[in-house]
Amino acid sequence: TMKPAKKPVSPNFSSGPTTKFPGWRLDMLSGVLAGRSHRSAPAKAKLKDIIETHRELLAIPANYYIGIVPASDTGAVEMAMWSMLGQRGVDVVAWENFSNDWLLDSRDHLKLDDLRIFEAPYGELPDLSQLDPDRDIVFPWNGTTSGVRVPNGDWIKPDRKGLTICDATSAVFAYDIPWDKLDVTTWSWQKVLGSEAAHGMLVLSPRAVERLESYTPDRPLPKIFRMTKKGKLNTAIFEGSTINTPSMLAVEDCLVALNWVRSIGGMPEMMRRSQKNYEAVAKWLESSNIFEFLCTDENVRSTTSLCLKVKDPWLTAQSDDEQKAFIKSLISLIDKEGAGHDFNAYRTAPAGLRIWGGGTVEASDISCLLEWIDWAYAQLKSSAQEAA
Repeated sequence: TMKPAKKPVSPNFSSGPTTKFPGWRLDMLSGVLAGRSHRSAPAKAKLKDIIETHRELLAIPANYYIGIVPASDTGAVEMAMWSMLGQRGVDVVAWENFSNDWLLDSRDHLKLDDLRIFEAPYGELPDLSQLDPDRDIVFPWNGTTSGVRVPNGDWIKPDRKGLTICDATSAVFAYDIPWDKLDVTTWSWQKVLGSEAAHGMLVLSPRAVERLESYTPDRPLPKIFRMTKKGKLNTAIFEGSTINTPSMLAVEDCLVALNWVRSIGGMPEMMRRSQKNYEAVAKWLESSNIFEFLCTDENVRSTTSLCLKVKDPWLTAQSDDEQKAFIKSLISLIDKEGAGHDFNAYRTAPAGLRIWGGGTVEASDISCLLEWIDWAYAQLKSSAQEAA
């Protein structure tokens, strides 16, 4: 295998923080309100602009509340779980690392009395038909570490009595989200938007607001989790008055990213770009003797988290630790060449690769990376066989 002559324009394939949009430059943030209070009128206007631009681009209903919250997507999910769960039975769906975290929260920390757990191994999706719409349901839309997503929202009943709490951090800006099926939706700027980390987004339906105002859980709530005042929703949080101090530099970067999304055609183009990235990998795998998709069902396969497992019998015959060591060497070799960074599989996933395919990535860069993977694999395999 010949060493590729070309390298990706952007060699960043991390699944979070993800790569910046094409053409991003640091001087695009010159409008930042550095050193200004986030409570000042200009700063609050920028925060409000983020909220309303999200509403516009994602077609979020006018009667849904949108807030900027601390601690990224994790903070947003935790706020919802600790503030709302416990009024009725809860179904938790887990099929990868982060959804497993919500499972552990529900069972070991919230210690919910009426809890049902639906799990599946990496690469698979639990049977969604078993979920009870009269119970609260906690689930991810897209399994960031497994490359498996829910196919749609058809399995969620419109006349449900329970709330749907959806971790959509690798899905928003990549899929058509059915807002009427979701009561709590969370994500972070650092995923498909390619913006800066540490800030989360929280969207509440009217049903979620009703739960907050009618149910007080029997547990202490940290200040950053409190969304009500005197039994009513603290609407200021959803108008730019954040609970904690946001980074105005990150705020500016988010606005720049949102404006880029608008400039390229909004959600239809973001979804098309992600699909194109997925198709580049799928076409490569058709003739690959080395890797295959971790998720075998293309109907639930992610187009953002492109997770691959080892296929080559030479490598699969080795232990899991040996496979992971080999993959680590492969990634290190490509990293040193400056042809691709940070695309190893998640540490708890099977040995393989995880290439980010969100809309800020160019399909031409992914195609270029795949050539380098073929080359690096051949080099390392040949060396290992000679040594043996």
